[in-house]
This record gives sequence, structure tokens and C-alpha cells, in this order.
Amino acid sequence: EKGSRSEHVLTLQEQLRSLGYLKAGSTGYFGSATKAAVQTFQTNAGLSATGVADDATIAELNRAAAPEQDVLEQLARVIYAEARGESFAGQVAIGAVVLNRVQSDAFPDSITDVIFQPGQFTCIQDGQYDLTPDATAFEAAKAALNGDDPTNGALYYYNPRLATSSWSKSRPIQVRIDRHVFTN
Repeated sequence: EKGSRSEHVLTLQEQLRSLGYLKAGSTGYFGSATKAAVQTFQTNAGLSATGVADDATIAELNRAAAPEQDVLEQLARVIYAEARGESFAGQVAIGAVVLNRVQSDAFPDSITDVIFQPGQFTCIQDGQYDLTPDATAFEAAKAALNGDDPTNGALYYYNPRLATSSWSKSRPIQVRIDRHVFTN
């Protein structure tokens, strides 16, 4: 229902998008646009238009929805590429930055668009995004989608041993987790 944030909401949004009911990006947050899309789908499917994705609505969506690119896997790929070898909290933190950007007016409005925004994630540029994520990366992606944010709302991160950008290093530090510094 409205106000929820989870991987289940992300799946719901992907299904609604694949059917043309949701024009907004997949974010994992059940806001007004998702509620309106659910209501329209419910009306068209002959269900009670409550705007709540109840069991009957989910069952009908599962029957109607075409397969959509798996946004959960995209998030897990970024986490794995950017933070494999880090602690679970460090991996969740990378996912949280992606989700914080989705919620920020300064970035695109969907997980996919944030991940593939040019020049934002080194792993896209150097090909590490194409590595197969492990189970921990998927669990970290789910934790971030469920609202876990060890960065306290950070929009950026860098590894101080590897970063060369003076712009990145000049930003106020929110928190340090493993080998990454998280900033706003």
C-alpha cells in the first residue's frame, strides 16, 4: 500500500510498467503514481479499485504482466561490482546510495536510469558491472530496497585510496564504511 518500500513494491512497479499502467520509474517506493496505476489496473481487471495491491491484484498482475528486465539484478550487479569483498553493511550502503539518488531531484527517477546515468558508476565504465553478482549482493539489494540505509541518506561515495577527483574529496563526509567514504 502507499508508503511501503520493498523489493515487492519494485516487482509490482515493474509489472505495472510492462503493462503500460505506470509511466514513472521503478523505485521500490509505493507512492501516489504507483497507487494510481494500481487503481487503474484494478478497474480494468474488474477488481475493486482500492489502490492497495492485495492478493487478488497481485495474482491478476502475475497472470497479465509480461517479463520485464530485472531491476533487482541491476542493483545487485552494481553492489557486487562496486563493493564485493566489503562487509554486508558496506554492500547495502552502495545500494542505498542508488536508492537515495532515485529519491533526489538531482538524479533520474528510476533505479535503471540512476545506474546507467553516464559517468556516475565506475563499474559501468570499466565493465565490472557485467560480473555475475553473488547471493550476498542480492541480499544487500533487498535490504536497501527494504529501507536499510547505513549511509544516512548519502548520494555519493568513493574509495579514498583510489579516487582522484578533488570534487569528490571536497564533499562533507557522512560516514565511512569499510573502504568507502559516503558523502552528500
